[in-house]
Amino acid sequence: MALLLYPLVALLPLITVFVLLVIARRPAGQVMPAAYLVTVGIALLVWRVPMVQVAAASIQGLVAAAEILYIVFGAILLLNTLQESGAIATIRQSLLGISQDRRVQVIIIAWLFGSFIEGASGFGTPAVITVPLMVAIGFPAMAAVVAALIIQSTPSTFGAVGTPIMIGADAGLTGVPTVEQHLLDLGLSQSDYLFAIGRWAGIFHGIIGTFLPLVLVMTITAGFGERKSMGDGLGAWKFALFAGLAFTVPYTLTALFFGPEFPTLIGGLTGLGIVVPAARRGFLVPRQTWDFPPQPSSSPPLNQTSPPSHLSAAKAWLPYVMLGTLLMASRLKFLPIRGWLQSVRLTWSHILGTEITVSTQPLYLPPTVFIGVVAITFFLHQMKPAAMKRAMVQALPLLQKTAFALGAAILMARVFINSGVNTSGLASMPLTLADGMAALAGQTWPLFAPVVGTIGSFVAGSVTVSNMMFSLFQFGVAIQIGVPTAMILGLQCVGASAGNIICVSNIVAAEATVGLVGHEGPLIRKVLFPTIYYVSLAGLLGILLQILVSTSS
Repeated sequence: MALLLYPLVALLPLITVFVLLVIARRPAGQVMPAAYLVTVGIALLVWRVPMVQVAAASIQGLVAAAEILYIVFGAILLLNTLQESGAIATIRQSLLGISQDRRVQVIIIAWLFGSFIEGASGFGTPAVITVPLMVAIGFPAMAAVVAALIIQSTPSTFGAVGTPIMIGADAGLTGVPTVEQHLLDLGLSQSDYLFAIGRWAGIFHGIIGTFLPLVLVMTITAGFGERKSMGDGLGAWKFALFAGLAFTVPYTLTALFFGPEFPTLIGGLTGLGIVVPAARRGFLVPRQTWDFPPQPSSSPPLNQTSPPSHLSAAKAWLPYVMLGTLLMASRLKFLPIRGWLQSVRLTWSHILGTEITVSTQPLYLPPTVFIGVVAITFFLHQMKPAAMKRAMVQALPLLQKTAFALGAAILMARVFINSGVNTSGLASMPLTLADGMAALAGQTWPLFAPVVGTIGSFVAGSVTVSNMMFSLFQFGVAIQIGVPTAMILGLQCVGASAGNIICVSNIVAAEATVGLVGHEGPLIRKVLFPTIYYVSLAGLLGILLQILVSTSS
């Protein structure tokens, strides 16, 4: 009985989020603090975690939240800077006129350009740029939002320079004795383990994501075409698979050999460099052009500025090229830049007398490079101080909107994870959940592992927070059933990225870019097929690989 009771109690924080966010439709700024209080209450009253342990875990969460908010600020500041300089308008113009076929346009703008923006910035910025861009060239507003949501899957695991793994999964596993012993047995450091998780995620995404452009165009033609037919999308299958491979091949190779920080960034940039020139020459472009049926003039007017005459397309793209180059240079172990940035480390050991420790390397965080690129862009694009001031001021309201909900979600995750120190004799809440799930699912767990990640992103609104909350849980199940832990954690990352498609906060943010508010239900219904495709195929691949691993051993 207790085997079922305690896992159910450990589920209460997540049930709280689901009920308040999805059923009661309360804003995340109210839901996540409530979930944090529920988690604290369960930790104190059921798990009998000492108050000082809860306080120390909360402090650890505040530091993790500050790191993520710093990343969000850097991403928003760069985006605002490029908007103020006119670079975004120039980039938009450079993408137009490639093809009149809407299937080709959505693949280039949403899949490739959106993925590149996700790799550089993350945190919903692809929708901010790509949705208005697609509406500006004639897409129905709803179709543009659907396209932006669908591509939030494959790129997101390695979005914002690998934040979901480098911070999310890392925070979910750091400081746990069971994990430390497992890594010791494997002879791996924590960074090596994160690299291994990224490799598995890259393999899964590489297979599933190759077909996502085809799923994308099929969803668009079925939902918004005159004939409402997936067959119209299938008509572009050659170009869709070509664009899929142009992204996923460099993406997967980067995950295998260079780590979790660059796959999306390099995949997006390489894909654009291959597919855009090919499309201009008509390579694999469908002979019959497909377009939306005539639309009533109901879309809200968008503020689209004209490209400045002094800014060439090459100069407009240069900050993103610099960003990718500098980030890679700062992460390669054989270059001295990595050591310089990592030399500044702030550590607080044994917080409030507990075993909880927090450590941060502020200069090594991606926003350091973001801010450096912003400074170069100011001079490169001949910006005026007033424009730079606007870019900074406009970043603050968006940061404030994110801070409360995100901060509370991370505090909840840290108390959830650190509940193993208690007087009840229970394992931590994630490991208790793992025991229950392992007993119920057994060797079939790889089929369900992506679903957990999807639920995490759906209720928490973030791939990073989903990984933070459920990495230890997934690790515990993998240990219980005897399968490679890095593989199961890779499935967690893939599922969390699929959950990004139907995440309510992503939907609201995408809607807001074109003034399309209050259509959450219809949008979720339209993107259910891509979400089910992603999660189902990930689970089936997980089961297949588990069988292969079991057979080989």
